[in-house]
Amino acid sequence: MFIYSLRASTLKFFAVVCVALVSLITLIAFVPTYGEADTDKTVSKDAEINYDKVKTNEDRIEFLSQFGWEVKPDAITAGEVTIPSEFDKVFTGYNEIQKRQGLDLSKYKKKKVMRYTYEVTNYNGYEGTVYANIIVYRNKVIAGDICSADVTGFIHGFEK
Repeated sequence: MFIYSLRASTLKFFAVVCVALVSLITLIAFVPTYGEADTDKTVSKDAEINYDKVKTNEDRIEFLSQFGWEVKPDAITAGEVTIPSEFDKVFTGYNEIQKRQGLDLSKYKKKKVMRYTYEVTNYNGYEGTVYANIIVYRNKVIAGDICSADVTGFIHGFEK
């Protein structure tokens, strides 16, 4: 068995460390960053939608207009509802719609919330009546949907 031992002088050691450090900084500076533009688009899109400070009827109409919806000026219905402590099959499906749009009702179990329903006037591609439901807790939109009045109709999140 052969054992080799090398003893580098302190000056050579620091020179190698400096060259390695300069090489690393150069690589970091000149390597392109991929996906940065996509991240900026996502952040700005989320920043455009404001779910807070929804106190008045005008605030709720303005909230829906962020998604491009035009509604009649007065809510058709407004009422207090309680989010159930246990979600059944229907409510679990509804919460999945909310999760797809970045909201989650499971945080609000057993809470009393306000639900406002508006008639949508600019839904393209459907001849029947379309409603926009907004669920508000402490002046913040926590859920909502766009749905048809027909039993065999449709329901989806706020996005067109």
